[in-house]
Amino acid sequence: MSIIYNFNPGPAILPKEILLEIKKNFLNWNNSKSSIVEISHRSSKFIEFTLKTEKDLRYILNIPENYRILFCHGGARGQFSAIPLNLTSKFIQPDYINSGYWSLCAFQEAKKYCNPNIINIRRLTKNNQIYVKSVRHWKVSSKNTYIHYCPNETIEGIEIFEEPIFHNKIIVGDFSSNILSRKINIEKYGIIYACAQKNIGPAGITLVIIRDDLLQFTSRQSPSILDYQLLAQSNSMLNTPSIFSWYVAGLVFKWIKKIGGLDFIEKNNKKKARILYKYLDSTNFYNNYIFPINRSRMNVTFHLQKKKLTDVFINMAEKHGLYGLKGHSLVGGIRASIYNAMPINGIKRLIFFMKYFEKKFS
Repeated sequence: MSIIYNFNPGPAILPKEILLEIKKNFLNWNNSKSSIVEISHRSSKFIEFTLKTEKDLRYILNIPENYRILFCHGGARGQFSAIPLNLTSKFIQPDYINSGYWSLCAFQEAKKYCNPNIINIRRLTKNNQIYVKSVRHWKVSSKNTYIHYCPNETIEGIEIFEEPIFHNKIIVGDFSSNILSRKINIEKYGIIYACAQKNIGPAGITLVIIRDDLLQFTSRQSPSILDYQLLAQSNSMLNTPSIFSWYVAGLVFKWIKKIGGLDFIEKNNKKKARILYKYLDSTNFYNNYIFPINRSRMNVTFHLQKKKLTDVFINMAEKHGLYGLKGHSLVGGIRASIYNAMPINGIKRLIFFMKYFEKKFS
């Protein structure tokens, strides 16, 4: 079987060794004589596994003891509602930073529960490249409130590498697409959340890291399944969680520790992105429209100069073992999602194909 490289934005590529371990243990997990999808979430073996999983994650991200780790339902979209429902009884008029599609979606959802203030930070250079304003130029309100932002916009391929620092503000970060890709100073945030299907594992579970003091402001109207206080009290088992997703997440955390933690991961992600962007900058056949300081390391977007060749490129790429390169329908073009599990050889194979395609159709 020829090697396939999965550039899908999510569900995304998983490390091959983890897929093999899942296959090996699927029918008899941990010598329980039961499949991992049949095991009780209340069983002592699975509870022991979840405790180890949390311990590994706390170690990888250096999460302080005054933060709770929750494993929730509903993906990041569920958290678009959960955030205001859990915070706006205290912080009535939050600030929402608009850097792209997903941050705008979060703002639109928050409007159902409160009166958020939107702050647009996207700009164009003279060469029509997209960039976002530096954090020090974000015109946030003077009120004691929370600020929501998304540091990586998967659709456009925009990443914010600065960490926001504002006095008397609760920083909420949607790290769905770049969690575990680089180091984060957790103590700068009140809440960090991330859906699983990028760098954590399969869809079905959502990570929430929340500072203890923020567990007390939940609205009475909040559905129980979105109530952070109830989820914390029940150790994320208010109802039956997605056992399989939680299991794979635990394997991924273990894998990250094994290969060198976020020091290695971040260095490797920088290298992969640098190689691909260097090639894109060397040719006029493909065009990336993101200003260099905001180019995503996770989602590299580009367009063919001859746009009519886009579908041809995608179809030919699949025949060369390169899957999931179609850009989002809102922006078109090509999107190569190069999350943690994408090997350097996948980047090299993509560039080899791009050179071949350019030579064939120039």
